[in-house]
Amino acid sequence: MSIYVVTGTDEGRVSEEAAALFNEIIAPDSDEFTNEIIEAVADNAEDAFQKCSQAIEALQTVGFFGGEKVVWLKGATFFGTDRTSEAERALTGVENLLEILQQGLPPGVQFLLSTTAMNGVRRFGKWAKKSTDFRSFDKIDTSKEGWEEQVGLTVKRIAREKKLTLEGEALDLFVQRAGADTRQITNELDKLDLYLGDRREVSIEDVTLMVSVSHKGVIWEISRAVERRNANRAIELIDSLLAKNENAVGIIKASIIPTVRNLFFAKLAGSYGGPNRAPAGIQAVLPKKKDGTVNTWGLKMAATGARNFSLPQLQQAMSDCLDADKALVTSGQDPRMVLHKLIIKLCDGKRAA
Repeated sequence: MSIYVVTGTDEGRVSEEAAALFNEIIAPDSDEFTNEIIEAVADNAEDAFQKCSQAIEALQTVGFFGGEKVVWLKGATFFGTDRTSEAERALTGVENLLEILQQGLPPGVQFLLSTTAMNGVRRFGKWAKKSTDFRSFDKIDTSKEGWEEQVGLTVKRIAREKKLTLEGEALDLFVQRAGADTRQITNELDKLDLYLGDRREVSIEDVTLMVSVSHKGVIWEISRAVERRNANRAIELIDSLLAKNENAVGIIKASIIPTVRNLFFAKLAGSYGGPNRAPAGIQAVLPKKKDGTVNTWGLKMAATGARNFSLPQLQQAMSDCLDADKALVTSGQDPRMVLHKLIIKLCDGKRAA
């Protein structure tokens, strides 16, 4: 295979994998004059056309010293569905490039495209999936059950490369603070690497001190505030997201509803000694991972917070979440007030046990 495409929504992972692939496929004795890297961030449609033209010229030009050659169209921003990508001039450039690639490359010439947006409906995207070494790296969906374990594996992989040890509560906190973006994860581990010096084991105190709170981290902080029944902190964090034009429905679905649900199931399973000891009927309703097994990670995280509530309180909390969700979607109430009232209800220590 002489044509490679590396794409996906995880910008950091795409960049990392494309760079590794480039180093893998270039000739061992090649230098900066042998291969060509075309930085493909396009300012507009005409710029996108010119980037494609540069790639075509590079593919058709023999290497300066002959021999093998790799052309890398790096970080292209015009293969997606945005305004620039859909402009006629950009589309013409991509079609011209596709025509050259379909004709076959000269002997010894290889082509690498890296892009975080690939329109799979258009001709180039369809052809690339079928006819190239196509590698896709999408961000882990943090709205799905079990995302934390998937991200945890990524964190541990990158940490090992830096000879860092990250386990237990320190790993759990890192995942929730840094989120699922590979570039953010790498940046935060780089900070820890520098901070620790010769020490290689990362503690929960190190994570608390050094790891920045991402958007996903704020969502997690809201969840922890609800678990601790700290209404002031939860409202403060919600207002910070609303001030950044975050959607109220997104906030309740990403942080509040999953938290209350996990608290309820953790409390329910805890009365049997844990999810693995619960009757089959109870296990059937517990949150599941992709493989169908119980998401014990989420329940483990919620177990401590569940001690702050009774089962009837959590049953009522589930009902309150449903009412607030309906109000956000169907009523004309102020979203901020809907969320504030919900938080106050959830965190009110005076509610009947």
